[in-house]
Amino acid sequence: HAKDVGRNTYRFFTEQMNVNALERLLIQNRMRQALEQNQFTLHYQPQIDLADGRVVGVEALARWHHPESGMVPPDRFIPVAEESGLIVALGEWVLREACQQAARWRRAGLPPLKVAVNISAIQFQRGNLIETVMAALTASGLEPDALELELTESILIQNVERHLETVRELKAYGISIAIDDFGTGYSSLSYLRRFAVDKIKIDRSFIRDLSVDPESAAIVRAVIQMARSLQLGTLAEGVETQDQLDFLREAGCSGAQGYLHCRPLPADALAAFLTQDARFARHSGT
Repeated sequence: HAKDVGRNTYRFFTEQMNVNALERLLIQNRMRQALEQNQFTLHYQPQIDLADGRVVGVEALARWHHPESGMVPPDRFIPVAEESGLIVALGEWVLREACQQAARWRRAGLPPLKVAVNISAIQFQRGNLIETVMAALTASGLEPDALELELTESILIQNVERHLETVRELKAYGISIAIDDFGTGYSSLSYLRRFAVDKIKIDRSFIRDLSVDPESAAIVRAVIQMARSLQLGTLAEGVETQDQLDFLREAGCSGAQGYLHCRPLPADALAAFLTQDARFARHSGT
């Protein structure tokens, strides 16, 4: 803990530190087995076009069902995966499976959906992201324009020139780039312009407080107006109430994602949800 806060300080040992360390080690060891034994699955959360209410995309979200412990919450295993480096193997699996599933939906006759996949900073920095992405697309047969990669702001401000080259090459293939959790990190107009991103995802913390915090409302309006002036799409995360949705529509937000429309669903359940949605079925010709 003393090292984490910059050294030249001290921290007293507590038993809880030992408990936390053992828990992290246990999760890490179980994650290695989970990756080998295919215990992970993907759930997909719809992304809605606020202009007409259609589902235009889905975000792929990793879920872990341990045979003894049951469902392990993402906020328990994702941080451990990032600390241990297992996020690379997990991220590659998510990318492959999401592309395979999107291709299966298309072969089943569902209309085109863009599938969004989160890319961790460690994945991005390893240097083989393009090869990994192209291998997933080739193996699945999915067209590049059906894939959207979600990057955090922190990724783009480190080693800018190298990362700029990577993003430009990905976009040259037709892959979309979105900035995840916008507003919580190092928001900068300069990197939005240089990296020519396609979409900004407004962090759920701002959406949650829209009705009670005037500053959050002002920030959301400002982000949407800025994105429109740069001709970028905007998608609000964590939309849970009709009031939030009404605010976003009035402010000119492009899209929304959250429990108000649909919780993350397994692939089969999502396909059933889409075919039952009248607006989606109308655009699919069914």
